Amino acid sequence: MAVRPRRSVLYMPGANDRALKKARTLPADALILDLEDSVAPDAKDRARALVLEAVKAGGYGRREIIIRVNGLDTPWGHADLAAAAASGADAVLLPKVESGDALRMADRVLTASGAPDGLDLWAMMETPRGILAAQDVAASCHRLDCLVLGTSDLTKDLQALVTADRLPMLTALGLVLLAARAYGLAVLDGVHVDLEDEAGFAAACRQGRALGFDGKTLIHPRQIEAANTTFAPGEDEVERARTIIAAHAEAVAAGKGITVVDGKLVEALHVDSARRTVALAEAIAAV
Repeated sequence: MAVRPRRSVLYMPGANDRALKKARTLPADALILDLEDSVAPDAKDRARALVLEAVKAGGYGRREIIIRVNGLDTPWGHADLAAAAASGADAVLLPKVESGDALRMADRVLTASGAPDGLDLWAMMETPRGILAAQDVAASCHRLDCLVLGTSDLTKDLQALVTADRLPMLTALGLVLLAARAYGLAVLDGVHVDLEDEAGFAAACRQGRALGFDGKTLIHPRQIEAANTTFAPGEDEVERARTIIAAHAEAVAAGKGITVVDGKLVEALHVDSARRTVALAEAIAAV
């Protein structure tokens, strides 16, 4: 079972050469090199050149590298996609996705620009229209690999309040999670913008993991450790998963479809979850 850790996915401003270099030393599972929100209009071309140079130079180890491009409805989007196609990045993140058509168009641009089949597309889900179209987005094209919540933009568009329990976000989080899992995609929780609110960030990570997210998008390196810890299975979880796998295998060998571990019923669906837990732990150890 191939599982790629995406516990911590850190945004890095594409116009900041020093930040792009520093990212090579950070323990994040993935890096989003940003050409969109963090880059001023007059710095877009320079940022694209810096990001392409950084990706080509390498040195990021096993970190997954994603380039967030500008939308195709902007003056820079097409050039961003065409450049990303041959960049050597692992994926391209398309902002403000509101339909499957947007991803299919991006796919056509990438393919026409010579993108390899292994270059994935990620989709930012950050507007009310995008959330309502989550199923259409998730089913859109073969390159799509991950849905990313943009909770800051969504909060603004919903005219919602920022609350500790994130209650105003739960409907949107759930709809995107459902769409992602229905189509076998990864899904990432949105950012926590208050860097001084460490307790709130930790609580949001715990909530995100409980809901089913693969990890959390981050705005600062100081958030990496908490995300890595929360979205990784603990030693006790891994040990229990191995016990479940072994007990079920023993039951199957004896001609039984179910068994009991620590007083709890275990059947095939629990074994699937246990195998994913072990695979994730092994992938994290390999990193």
